[in-house]
Formats: sequence, C-alpha cells, structure tokens
Amino acid sequence: MPPCDFKPEEYKDLSTERMMEIRKRNCSPMTMKVTYYKSPVFLHQGYMQWLWGVNGQRYLDFFGGIATVSVGHCHPKVKAAAQRQMERLWHTTQIYVLSPIHEYCEKLAACFPDPLKVIYLTNSGSEANDLAMLMARLHTGNFDIITLRGSYHGGSPQSLGLTSNSDYKYPIAAGFGCHTTMCPDVFRGPWGGRHCRDSPVQAARDCSCAPGCCQANDMYIEQLKEVLKTSVPNQIAGFFAEPIQGLGGVVQYPKGFLKQAFHLIRERGGVCIADEVQTGFGRTGSDMWGFAAHDVIPDIVTLAKGIANGFPMGAVVTTPEVAHSFAKGLHFNTFGGNPVGCAIASAVLDTIEEDGTRQNCANVGTYLLTELAKLRDKFEIIGDIRGKGLQIGVEMVKNKGSREPLPAAEMNQIFEDCKDMGLLIGKGGVYGQTFRIKPPMCITKEDADFALSVFSHAIQSHMEKK
Repeated sequence: MPPCDFKPEEYKDLSTERMMEIRKRNCSPMTMKVTYYKSPVFLHQGYMQWLWGVNGQRYLDFFGGIATVSVGHCHPKVKAAAQRQMERLWHTTQIYVLSPIHEYCEKLAACFPDPLKVIYLTNSGSEANDLAMLMARLHTGNFDIITLRGSYHGGSPQSLGLTSNSDYKYPIAAGFGCHTTMCPDVFRGPWGGRHCRDSPVQAARDCSCAPGCCQANDMYIEQLKEVLKTSVPNQIAGFFAEPIQGLGGVVQYPKGFLKQAFHLIRERGGVCIADEVQTGFGRTGSDMWGFAAHDVIPDIVTLAKGIANGFPMGAVVTTPEVAHSFAKGLHFNTFGGNPVGCAIASAVLDTIEEDGTRQNCANVGTYLLTELAKLRDKFEIIGDIRGKGLQIGVEMVKNKGSREPLPAAEMNQIFEDCKDMGLLIGKGGVYGQTFRIKPPMCITKEDADFALSVFSHAIQSHMEKK
C-alpha cells in the first residue's frame, strides 16, 4: 500500500456493536440491505483518496462514495472554503441576494458552451432529473420521455420512471410517459465490435465494419427508431442519457450514437437531456463534461455527486429558451443554493483547475485501463474492460465465450477479498456483474499499481479455489 503522511484522529465515538444495534432497530430495512459487505466497513475519517476504519485500518477508496468525492476526501482547499462560509452564514434562501450563489453560478456557467447558461440549484441528482423532466414537458408541451435500458436517473417517485433497472423499482403505478430503448452496449448487446468505443480499451469482439463505419451503431439507432414508431406519439418531450452509463455498469455507446439519437429526438419535437451526475466535472479526463466527447450540445444538463465533493447538492443547466418556458409557474427550492454548498462547489471548480485534476484523470485513468486490459487477457472470467478517465468498468463473466454474468456469490467473494486487502471498489450492471472504479480524482499512478496488484491477487485466488 502506498505511504500516506496524514495521521487520522483516534476513534472515540460509538462502538461498532452499538452502531449495529441502532442500525437494526432504527434504520430502514433498505439501509441494512445496501451495506455492501458481509462484515460492514465501519469508517471513521477520510483524507484525499484514503479512508480509515474505526480500528485504524487504512483503505484506498476506489469508489469515491459512488463517484461523489471528486477532488478528494476533506480536500484542504474545499474544507477551508466550507469553514469560512460556516463562520459567516449557513442558510437563508434565494429570496435574498447572496454572493456565494452568484459567484458559483457565474463560475459554473463559464464551464458550459452556449447556449447552456441558465442554472437552477437543487439538493441531489434525483431532484435535478425531476426538474429536468418537468422542464422538458413544459417547454415542448409534450409528455413522453425515452431513456436507455439499464440507466439510472434517480430514486425519487418521478425519476424512478426514468430509471431502467428492476432492483430499484417498486410494485406501484409509476413512470407514466417514460419509455426505454435498447442500451447500445457493444460488449453485452447483440451488436458490437473492436472499434466502437471512445476509450483506450475496446471490446474483444470481432466485427467486419469498414473504416469510418459502425454497423453496431446503425443497428442500435434502428432500435430507437422502432421505439419512436411504435411506443410514443409523433411528438415527444425528450430523451435522457448518461454520456457513460454509471450504475448500469459503465457502459459506453458506439461513437456517433448520441449524436444521431439527439437528431431523431429533436425531429419529434423533444429536448435532449444529458445526465452528467457521474460523468461530470472532468471525471472522463478529456473534457469537463461527458457529452462533449459525443460531439453534442444538450438542451438540458443535470449535475450532482462530484459537484460539491460529497456535500448534498445538484444543479440543472439549460438554455434561456427552456428557462423561459419554465417561468410559466413559480419554482422555489428552500435549500437549493445553500451558501455553504455554493462555497464548497465553487472551491471544487477552483481545485479542479488548480490541481490539474482533469489531466490526472486522463493520465492515471488511461494507465489503469490499459493495465486492466492485460488482466482481461490473462483471466477467463474478466470479460470486458471499458471506460474513460476515472470512470471504469470491469465486467465479470463465467467465461468469455458465453459472456454469461459471473454469479453473485463469486462477485461478492472477489469484492470481499479486495476490501480485506485494503481496496474499496463498487459494483453495478443490470445483473450485478460489473466492478465499478470511480475513485477521487486525485489518485496517483502508485495508487493505481496497488489497486491493480490487489485486484489481480483477488482474481487469482478466486480462480485457484474454483
């Protein structure tokens, strides 16, 4: 494990036994369900890419609170900004004019191309996507919205309609007007090849496409056309897409798919919404926003997670035209634009530039991807390596020939072994078959080497036990 000069405080709070008592008695059953490990990880403190358990164990955090810790746990610059604002004013509302809100909105707007210059501040990604749905329907005068299968756009009653994963659905009437089209997954889907993705690593899958052509892309676009012809009216409200699917397993689409999809949606009167909750703020390395790599400009962009390095905050960025349509009613958010949140988010933007975070994502992310591809070539149960920057997916299979998902028990054992060796990663995919790597964007090549060593050892150990 790479060295770390930071010394955590001695833990003096609730015992682990007491926490488990409270958890069983007072926390929701869902809270118990989503505790990832057989033996829960009791955390105490964090600094940059590191986390410490209550007994002093140190972990390399390669999941970043689900892609939420952007510039590093308790980053000194961000922490200082939070402390300064907390000493001045914690909360009023946007009925008063406050400098932190205006300073942040000006900074954030400067990060977007024209005409994306109007900002609404929220408290989460689910809330941001709820608001984007409302905007799309009001602006177009239409109701129906299309998303990709396997997508995750939130857990609120409204945004659950956009989310396309059965694990997050409830047996109640919901999602009126929401439809799905086939996810253009060039590894697991019916079509794909070796040249489809905008990534240093391609799917190990043969294709016969001529240079500059992508038959897989054409076929997935045909699926969208089929949905437009059979499942929705002639005029629709919009289309939601993550530039790279997050919870769905870090799925990348064929180059050109989103550009063609946006064109088809706009022909039907709809607006195009990019859900940048996980891909935003430079995580993909090449650009500040994931949509830029697809050569598109959305009508609405939703943000959260890394926006404030873990402080609860979200945003919707849109055009003056869409904002004008939304002004038909009064929109108000008590906590949206909280001065502490805005001070933190402003410091995050400054830190991304000052620390060269985006370039670090590109450099370390590309190194990780290419080294993980070597492990894919070595181990039969690693089916695919994909991603861009520090948004990386490792899809596990029974064998490369069948591409059947690795069973949950085997996934869980590898997951546990990584944790026991000091590495925290995530899981995702429609079948729970993909390990997700989304660390704080400050990790180093030395950290990557440690993670690669741990992951390789966990896979090797698992293979030897089979």
